Amino acid sequence: MSVNPSPDQFHDLMVDDEPTLSDVMACVFGVQEHEVRTYQTLLETPASTVEELADELGRDRSNINRSLSTLREKGLATRKRRLLDGGGHVYQYTATPLSEARELMHETLDEWTAAVHHRIDEFDASHGE
Repeated sequence: MSVNPSPDQFHDLMVDDEPTLSDVMACVFGVQEHEVRTYQTLLETPASTVEELADELGRDRSNINRSLSTLREKGLATRKRRLLDGGGHVYQYTATPLSEARELMHETLDEWTAAVHHRIDEFDASHGE
């Protein structure tokens, strides 16, 4: 996955006494607030279609599709194809359980921290670069 937390968002997260799930996910995964809302809605209503999410969130389907694409790229949602009785198919989306998302957040931060530690160890004492 290799996501690098945003320095500005990381700073904001560290100075906030009680960061929200949205704050942490934005920092760790680089997602927008509307993507976190999509994730949270999927947690409450698994196996939702794009149309159902668009109705629930009051957003157009193209925006929902982009949010779902991002969530899938980050490992925060999955997609299943369901065949329709009258022919054709529809995709249903489900959020990665919060326990797994928490683990992804820990792993992502651990990877980022290891990379920063490695970079620190590479600094040349005489040049600082």
